[in-house]
Amino acid sequence: MYNSNLAAAETPLLDDTVHACLDFKGRPVRRSNSGGWRSASFIILVEVAERFAYFGISTNLISYLTGPLSQSTATAAAQVNAWSGAAALLPLLGAFIADSFLGRYRTIIVASLVYVLGLGLLTLSATLPSVTTSGAHNADNVTLNTSSELQFQVILFFFSLYLVAFAQGGHKPCVLAFGADQFDAQDPEECQAKGSFFNWLYFGTAAGILVTLLVLNYIQDNLSWVLGFAIPGIVMAFSLLAFLLGTTTYRFSVKGDEVSPFARIGRVFVLAVSNRKTASSAIAKEEALPTESSKQFGFLENALLDPDDTMEQGKCVASEVEEAKAVLRLAPIWAASLIYAVVFAQSSTLFTKQGATMDRTITAGLKIPAASLQCFISFAIMLFIPIYDRIFVPFTRAVTGKPGGITMLQRIGTGIALSVIAMVIAALVEMKRLRTAREHGLIDQPNVTVPMRVWWLIPQYSLYGLSDVFAIVGLQEFFYDQMPDELRSIGVAVYLSIIGVGSFLSCFLISVIEKATGGDGGDSWFADNLNKAHLDYFYWLLAALSAVGWVLYIFSTKSYIYARGATL
Repeated sequence: MYNSNLAAAETPLLDDTVHACLDFKGRPVRRSNSGGWRSASFIILVEVAERFAYFGISTNLISYLTGPLSQSTATAAAQVNAWSGAAALLPLLGAFIADSFLGRYRTIIVASLVYVLGLGLLTLSATLPSVTTSGAHNADNVTLNTSSELQFQVILFFFSLYLVAFAQGGHKPCVLAFGADQFDAQDPEECQAKGSFFNWLYFGTAAGILVTLLVLNYIQDNLSWVLGFAIPGIVMAFSLLAFLLGTTTYRFSVKGDEVSPFARIGRVFVLAVSNRKTASSAIAKEEALPTESSKQFGFLENALLDPDDTMEQGKCVASEVEEAKAVLRLAPIWAASLIYAVVFAQSSTLFTKQGATMDRTITAGLKIPAASLQCFISFAIMLFIPIYDRIFVPFTRAVTGKPGGITMLQRIGTGIALSVIAMVIAALVEMKRLRTAREHGLIDQPNVTVPMRVWWLIPQYSLYGLSDVFAIVGLQEFFYDQMPDELRSIGVAVYLSIIGVGSFLSCFLISVIEKATGGDGGDSWFADNLNKAHLDYFYWLLAALSAVGWVLYIFSTKSYIYARGATL
């Protein structure tokens, strides 16, 4: 469909023909009736639905694990982090499949179908008996009968859970990259609109999450887990239909007949190693790289050498070496952002358990679900994104002269700094919660609500949201923009892998601290009785690590050279 001859897409049939793009029938597309916000609106709608479904599972997963599945707080937190990590790493596989075989459009369709299947099986698992204790009831009053049913439910639940993660791995990177593809980077107006696209896409994401937290979590906690898992599946089915409805408006990027970008970049590294003993003076002047770029990763320039004149086919050209350098240049930024991802993982785990111990009463007989406290992150995002896009960017653009107001790296760094402040506030609030529990003699009464209003958690949740607007959106745009054109889906997946590895690091950190502080039968930092735990110590540790991570990030950005001279 969109792998047609590149020449067809470049034929200037009309003045507004978009370069190197085709429509769904393989014909050149006109700017006036394709792409832009017209197509992006369908894609944003799909993203809203997918985030509603994904967070409909993830935000309350710790409650399901510690409730119907009767896992400890530390075990459940580790399970959530492991699943979240897998969900954030699988996009690397999904993006590879999309960029190498299926294309983004088809990958989104296949991933959506698998998504619906996974959510359907998850719903089925919730209809089975509870695994708590023999004869107990689950949230839907189904009585446990046999141990075989118990084992089958657990297996089906986790199989379904990871099937959802697998589907998300194909869906997430392709939706974001396919949406950005609808804007022509060669057109000044559309190029500027692309920056706004990332902002408003995340605004839509926050809206989907907000509905999840306010509605779906309440259904799961108070009505039925079966219904709470079924609704996301239905929403995903409708989102697939919405995506298909926009097909006639989409722009499909053309793939030329050149070698796969994976093969090109891989060949650069292979030749650089094999030619490492060859004198660098052998590089032909016409193959020399730009002076600024040549100062970094100079060993890759060995790939420009061709000791054997009979093997001209194996020689790399300067553009291929620069492409490999652009990918390698991202590694320090990726690594320096990992601590931020560890902090990012806490809002859906320990923050939720922390809030569950506090006074969540809104009115007589009505309590806000602990998982729904994350709605304050969404509120902050939805409040600040319009301010950022319509006020902050124009103002800073007038000052700096940069199209985006500040650079992508500056945006990310600001978000990381805000996450440090969020963890400091979280530690201070937890210290107050523990002090309140001690003052009221509740240390040994974990099931009694601590007389401290849950609104104390609003500042840390809100700062999380503000941090996301800078760091998460910045990382999305940065890794999409700085990857070679044919690897844009991989770029999005690399950004998501930061969140995934961060979740695994959080899981590892919690497990190590659990063993180190809970030995000899004592209470660990993550004791099931949070009144005896020390989440405040953990938050202080994360604040310190985040501060160190921020310094490392600033250091790593000093030597970064933007691809294609971008400074957005």
